[in-house]
Amino acid sequence: MKQTKYIFLTGGVVSSLGKGIASASLGLLLKSRGLKVTIQKFDPYINVDPGTMSPIQHGEVFVTDDGAETDLDLGHYERFLDDNMTKDNNTTSGQVYFEVISKERRGDYLGATIQVIPHITDEIKRRIELIAGKEKNKYDVVITEIGGTVGDIESLPFLEAMRQYMHEVGKHNSLCIHLTLVPYIAAAGELKTKPTQHSVKTLLEIGIQPDILLCRSERKLSDDQKKKIALFCNVEKESVMESLDANSIYEVPLNLHRERFDEVVLKKLNLKTGKPNLTTWTRIVNKINNPKKDIEIAICGKYNVVPDAYKSITESFIHAGAFNNVNVNLRWIDTEELEKNTVNAAEVLDGVKGLLVCPGFGDRGIEGKILAIKYAREKLIPFFGICLGLQCAVIEFARNVCRLKNANSKEFKDTRHNVIDIMEYQKSVKVKGGSMRLGLYPCIIEKKSLAYKCYRREFINERHRHRFEVNNKYRKILSENKMIFSGMSPDGSLVEMIELPLSEHPFFIASQFHPEFKSRLVKPHPIFREFVAAASEIK
Repeated sequence: MKQTKYIFLTGGVVSSLGKGIASASLGLLLKSRGLKVTIQKFDPYINVDPGTMSPIQHGEVFVTDDGAETDLDLGHYERFLDDNMTKDNNTTSGQVYFEVISKERRGDYLGATIQVIPHITDEIKRRIELIAGKEKNKYDVVITEIGGTVGDIESLPFLEAMRQYMHEVGKHNSLCIHLTLVPYIAAAGELKTKPTQHSVKTLLEIGIQPDILLCRSERKLSDDQKKKIALFCNVEKESVMESLDANSIYEVPLNLHRERFDEVVLKKLNLKTGKPNLTTWTRIVNKINNPKKDIEIAICGKYNVVPDAYKSITESFIHAGAFNNVNVNLRWIDTEELEKNTVNAAEVLDGVKGLLVCPGFGDRGIEGKILAIKYAREKLIPFFGICLGLQCAVIEFARNVCRLKNANSKEFKDTRHNVIDIMEYQKSVKVKGGSMRLGLYPCIIEKKSLAYKCYRREFINERHRHRFEVNNKYRKILSENKMIFSGMSPDGSLVEMIELPLSEHPFFIASQFHPEFKSRLVKPHPIFREFVAAASEIK
């Protein structure tokens, strides 16, 4: 029976080095050689999940098919591996402690004193085995990314569990990859290896000897610098690899392959495979780097100061842009300034080829979004709304086409015409975390619609994250004024997609679901693909 191999990826020196991209890149390289691979993320924060955390602090909340609200790195895993992640692919300290405390309250530990070791570490190890499918040996390789930076107090239980697990499965069945920073000091005119040495020393104090060092740097490491790092960090020189800054995250796997990263990993794990098939990936990366033209699309979001808050959306534009041989430049619109009338829609949208209104919660900037949508509708600028974007489009249409004065969403203001209302079963929900309409739900698409032109099929499944919906009491008046409900739940009770007739507008569509979560580099999401195509045709 085959033995599953375990790879643990840690980070040192500073945060935000790109552990998620490194993990996803390695996963892609191993999968391209025919191995079955999955990736999981261990996050050290105490929140049970990121669902109640501000995107300004944490970035995007990525939603899986099974309705888990997870770290944005799971989006990278899906986009690189072209596989669907689940709730089991993301574990937080909060989940681990919650599970252990729940067992203690039930009396599962038979009166034992509950401690970090062994109870917390055992629960972490159980989750490694859970994702691995140990009894069925579902995967050849399981990659585990440990969040945070080595030396952080909150990461210690995960690192201790990792140390124990590597000891239990044995040297040739596990390895540690440590991602560090080799900074360039401009005043001295040289790269400095000391931070990497100190980071490895911290790992050694915990009892973990890294097998491979992945050195993030803006400049190439010399042979002497690699030798120095290898000598002082107890690794072979061939196991010291540079990870240079790249123009696109999708170049990273190709760069690491040139460093023989995947070859060294396979050698250390005693795995024999064929050569990697990276032809399609390389072709698409070349298209990203060599577009035939540039277009600009306006994007209205609530958290513009933190681009990671909309990571899946920005990546979806890269996918769709490569498919259409264009580079999509995003113009971030501050809709609060539109609300205050310090700028007008004609100014901020001048020259753009399309408008996307992002998902979000709360009333900040809503009136500005509605003004932007009105301008796009009237000036025939391709429009795409996601979740809140759909709701804003319905409000704008109700006010300015259906003449329903002060039409609004009950989330923002209770008016005579709440064209957007809270879903019935959500009215009794008291707990905030994990209680929205989450995950994969079916949708029936109307034939001869723009939605059908995008998807080219009648039945789809898409991921959701919302509490509010189109108020069915207003469907009749909206339809009478030519709004099309082109996507509906199978029972017809929930509006999933709206659009305007092609005779009225060249491209005007919105979805209650989040299509960005299912877009992949090798398979751009159909709506993003057609939206970018429509925008690129605007003169």
